[in-house]
Order: sequence, then C-alpha cells, then structure tokens
Amino acid sequence: MPELIPDPPRPTDAELEILTVLWSRGPSTVREVHEAIGFRKPTQYTTVLKLLQIMAEKGLVRRDEKQRAHIYEASQPCEWTQRQLAGDLLQRAFSGSAKSLMLGALSARRVSKEELAELRKFLDEYEKGTR
Repeated sequence: MPELIPDPPRPTDAELEILTVLWSRGPSTVREVHEAIGFRKPTQYTTVLKLLQIMAEKGLVRRDEKQRAHIYEASQPCEWTQRQLAGDLLQRAFSGSAKSLMLGALSARRVSKEELAELRKFLDEYEKGTR
C-alpha cells in the first residue's frame, strides 16, 4: 500500500516568495531562485539554500538530486496553495464567513469592471453547481 503523504503546511511569507519563483520559472536551482529574488530585494544565497532545504523537509518543494546542482520544484500547484491560504485566512480572520472575506477583499482595493464581471460569472456558476 502506498504511503500517504500529508498535505504540506501553510508556507511562511519567505517560503511563499520562493514558491512564487518556482511556479513562474518551473524547476530551478538554488542559484536561479536566489537571482530571481535578488531582483526584488537583497537576499543571501545561503538564506535561500537553507529555506529550500527546510521547505523540502516540510514537503513544500521536491528536490531532484540527480545532478550536481540540485533542482527544486513546488510540490503543489499555485492554485492548490492559494485555496489552502484562502481557507486558512477565511477561518482565522473572518470566522468562516465567505461574505466577510469577499467584502474585505473588495473594500481593500479598487476592482476593475472586468474583475467584477468575472466574479459575478463565478458566483452564478457556483450557485448552479457547475463550479
């Protein structure tokens, strides 16, 4: 029987930054992740390396050790992690109220007409059970 691997824990802000790089670039070396983050803010190579090692232990990333430079990739797709984070935020900050979460998100910044139309379409599909 295959071993059940539990869902990885919620990533920290620093881990989420690394995951964002991996989702956009695909499988990458530590150097490639370090360079991508370095464009936005100064970061030590050793810090990125240590975070990736911790993330591998937690199950947030997979490490391919076949080559000299290890290749890291996100263990879950971006959408899965976004759902996990949204669900956690929904419970912790909004007492499970999707309405309060939606109102909070919409009042936090200006939303384009296109985004509102997409939200309406999504809600209609959700209500009909097609989502």
